[in-house]
Amino acid sequence: MGASTWEYITPYAGSVEASLEALHAQIFHQKYGDARTYRSLADLHADEDFMGEEGTHSILDIQRVVHTTDVPDPDKDEDYNSLRPLAPGRLAHYFGTDRPTVQQYEEQIAAAHRAHRFEESLLEECRMRWTGIYVILHTDDQPTHVGIFGYSGD
Repeated sequence: MGASTWEYITPYAGSVEASLEALHAQIFHQKYGDARTYRSLADLHADEDFMGEEGTHSILDIQRVVHTTDVPDPDKDEDYNSLRPLAPGRLAHYFGTDRPTVQQYEEQIAAAHRAHRFEESLLEECRMRWTGIYVILHTDDQPTHVGIFGYSGD
């Protein structure tokens, strides 16, 4: 099937973990709400053949948040299906601040798509398939949303 990029902006729910859980519920309902294939996200994740070979090509492929900005290692199984923060230096590089807004995030995502390549763009920060990056987005210096982007597939 090939690799797929995905990106989302979701309301901040007090933590990145809670925000991811709410986004999972929303996307699971959109993709599988009327289907009888999977009754829950846990059922989907338990289907190791599907998840290991094809996946959903969405945020549903991400199963946990890690709080390190270390680049994921393809030789470490625990680095797959993880969501990690964009490093502080990279926040400054793309946004000029450690508290980017939704608008700034949307502008960076749009610029990456206009370029028709991800090199030297925010999306290039996610270099390993089956992983994602998050950015906490702010309004009036308060966290209000989470920007999430990543890749699924091979």
